[in-house]
Formats: sequence, structure tokens, C-alpha cells
Amino acid sequence: MNRDFLEKLGLKKENAGTSTGLQSTSSGEYIESFSPVDGQFIGSVSKTTREEYEATIEKAKEAFKIWRTFPAPKRGEIVRQYGNELRKYKEPLGQLVSYEMGKSLQEGWGEVQEMIDICDFSVGLSRQLYGLTMHSERPGHRMYEQWHPLGIVGIISAFNFPVAVWSWNSMIALVCGDVSVWKPSEKTPLCGVACQNIFQKVLKDNNVPEGVSCMINGDYHVGEMMTKDKNVPLVSATGSTRMGKIVGQTVAARMGKSLLELGGNNAIIITENANLNIVLTGALFGAVGTCGQRCTTTRRLIIHESIYDKVRDGLAKAYTQLRIGDPLDQNNHVGPLIDTDSVKNYLDSIEKVKEEGGNFVVDGGVLEGKGYESGCYVKPCIAEVKNEYEIVQHETFAPILYLIKYSDLGEAIEMQNDVPQGLSSAIMTSDLLQAEKFLSSSGSDCGIANVNIGTSGAEIGGAFGGEKETGGGRESGSDAWKAYMRRQTNTINYTTELPLAQGIKFDL
Repeated sequence: MNRDFLEKLGLKKENAGTSTGLQSTSSGEYIESFSPVDGQFIGSVSKTTREEYEATIEKAKEAFKIWRTFPAPKRGEIVRQYGNELRKYKEPLGQLVSYEMGKSLQEGWGEVQEMIDICDFSVGLSRQLYGLTMHSERPGHRMYEQWHPLGIVGIISAFNFPVAVWSWNSMIALVCGDVSVWKPSEKTPLCGVACQNIFQKVLKDNNVPEGVSCMINGDYHVGEMMTKDKNVPLVSATGSTRMGKIVGQTVAARMGKSLLELGGNNAIIITENANLNIVLTGALFGAVGTCGQRCTTTRRLIIHESIYDKVRDGLAKAYTQLRIGDPLDQNNHVGPLIDTDSVKNYLDSIEKVKEEGGNFVVDGGVLEGKGYESGCYVKPCIAEVKNEYEIVQHETFAPILYLIKYSDLGEAIEMQNDVPQGLSSAIMTSDLLQAEKFLSSSGSDCGIANVNIGTSGAEIGGAFGGEKETGGGRESGSDAWKAYMRRQTNTINYTTELPLAQGIKFDL
């Protein structure tokens, strides 16, 4: 396979990842990255030691003292330049994302485009970090609030979006005046190195301290250093609910803040008057995009009994037309799972569906033969189930789609909400009353609720995140920037007297 994109990103196979972009590491232990596409070794990254972690934090602390003094629009200018660099490297960086993670090339490029979009959003945000002015109850007083940067923002990202989620957090944190320390997934470390190398050039060209954007590498032990560190006031973590509970408890124990983006168990309710063309497109991409490894992946279709057979049969036919293979080949729709552990989880989940009484409309299985040598390629499958099945209550990070029948919209909404997770949801309907009921306070309990689009593919302009075991955090657009800052209320007395609040008298 032609891997010129590695050279374009400065990642030679012999030395890929020997630097974090901040400082060289010398632990003598390495994370080796193998592509799920063909099983080939890509490169290795040196694991960060305790001493190197502490040195990185010190550099970040010193950089923060300088960075917070930059006017916010000036910080936005640095982010703007990074966005322009990403435009230059969109093609090779997208190829690296596809090759190291396994998502389709179109999705790889799309992820880099998300980075570019969040840079553009952040540039505008740098001139809109507004506070409020309030009327004081005391005469001759003025009250207002302003927002200040927190300091170091720790970012723990997952393999499925190896570059976009970091940028959601880091670019917004940077215009807010924070600095960032990033621990990318140990399954996709080279994507992190590439992003850092590009950004460090921008920082150097502008005489900005390199500690403004740092990276550490390793498994959960390195993440623990950050979650336990009082020098890191905010930790933004993306991953499983199990991981998020550990991070949340650890950070809370030291009175820090956490921003958690965790699991999803997303459903589309398909009503009796839904447009079936939209249904098939939305459900198909939602279920098989990124080989089912998105937190917003469509896991469940809750279908009205009157059109259940038609939707089931239409999807089954569409699944036969899916092309599974090398994601760098744009003729293919579905690439591999990230690794063989994920394949085992996929197979175990299929067995659990069968044990609980589920019926497979489209069978799953592992693909073998030429082009599938990595052992990570699987068949997207469809099963008829009941919502209360234990396996259906869990998030399986693989392309397994569950079909569930309903007769009443209230029943459908109840089933949609009756899972521990609460990230993304959707309804397919041509009835305005049904749509409004779904979006009301008695409708979807998820952080994202859509009408006539699928559960996957959120835009950066809206706040992204969910409720319940999804963690409750919000990233990206709207006013999500407030999570990266501290609020300060200010009162100014412009008189020569000192009246007390609530009319209290304290005369001497």
C-alpha cells in the first residue's frame, strides 16, 4: 500500500512518534501502532514517564502565565492559522485517520474538516466571550460578570475520533485563554503526533510558548497522572461509561471539574407516516458508519408495527449492497473494527442476542480471505429483539443494529428512553404533532434529539453531549465554551458611602 501520507506528515515508519511535539521522550517503552486495515506496523510512540509528565505540566503552567495575557482575538488568530494549516494537510491527515483507525476515507477527511470547522468557530468565539451586566440593589453600585481561563485543560480522547474530539476541546480552550495537555488513545497515537507537529509549527512561527499545546502518551496509567493532578483544573474525557465513572470520581475527589462524553445507545423512532427514503439512508449510515464505532451510532430502530416489515426488509436488502474492505478505497462503505479485541466483543454480543431469544435478519460474522488479513473486518448485522434484553441495554461498539416493534408513540418514546445512556436520538415522521411531542419535556431524554435525520453526524455549531450515563458534558458549539472558563461576579461601588446588601445596618 502506498503510504506517502506518512511522509507528508513527517511520520517515517522508522521514527514515527519519537517526539510528542513538545519534547523527546526516553522511557524505553513504546506504544506500537498497527493498522486494522492491513495489520501492518505503522510506527511507535515512546510512553511518557512520570518525570516527563511532571516536566510537561510545568511547561504548560509556565506557558499559561503568558498565554492568558494574550488578548482573546490574538489567541483566535493563532487558532485561525492552525485551521489554515489543517486545510493544507487535510488529504494526508485524513488518510492517516483512515489508515490508523479504520474509518472510511470520506469519514477521515470529514473528521479533519470538523477540525477546520471548529477552528473557524473558535476564531469567531474569540470576540464573543461575553459576560452579563446586572442591576445592583444598592445605589451607586454596578454589578457584572466576566469569564477567566481555568489554566491547564487535560484532554483524554478515544480512538474512534482520534483528531476531531481533541480539536473540539483544545481550540475552544485556547481562545478562552487555557493551555492543553492531550493524551490521545493508545490505539491511535500517530494521529496525535501528526496534529501536534502541525500545531507546533504554528506556535513557533508566532513566538508562542510550545507548552500552550502539549501531548503525553501511554495507557490508562498516564491518564491517571492527569486525573489525579491538582494542577489540571478541568479534565475532558471521551470514552466508555466505565472509564468515565473512574475519571469523574477521581477528579471530583480533588474538587476538580470534569467534562465527560461517554457511551450512547441511540435509537430512531420510525412512525407510520415516515418517509422511507429518509429512513433507509439515515438508519443505514447511522448503523454502519465507522463500522458502528461512533458514540452516536444508531443502535436501535423502534418501528411502528404497520410498517415494520417494510422497513426490516428494505434494510436487509440495503445491507446486501454494502461493500466492506480497505477504507482507503472510496468504493468501500465499511472498514474494519479497531482491533481483534473489538471483534471478540462483537462476536460475544451476537451470541448474547441469540441466548436472549433474538432473531437475526442479517447474519454477522468475521470476514476472511484476501484483503481481510488483519482479522478486524466483520459483517454489519441486524437482529429483531426486545428493548428489555440485557444486551440491548448495553452499548456494543460494533455494527449490530436492533429492530424493535411498537404500536403507540408514547410506548416508543418510553422504550427509547429506557436505557442507561442518553446521548443521541431521532424520530422519522411527517406529522408535526408527533415531532413536537418527541422534542417536548415528556419526549426524548437525550442531549441530542433530531427530526427526520439520523442519530449520527452532529454539527459543530450545536453543543454536543448527553445525559444519564453519557456523562452530562457539552463540547463544541453554543455556549459550551463556558466549561473551559471560571465565572467571576464583580461589584463596583462608585460612591463615597458603603451601603450593605439586604438593607443591613452596621453603624458604629
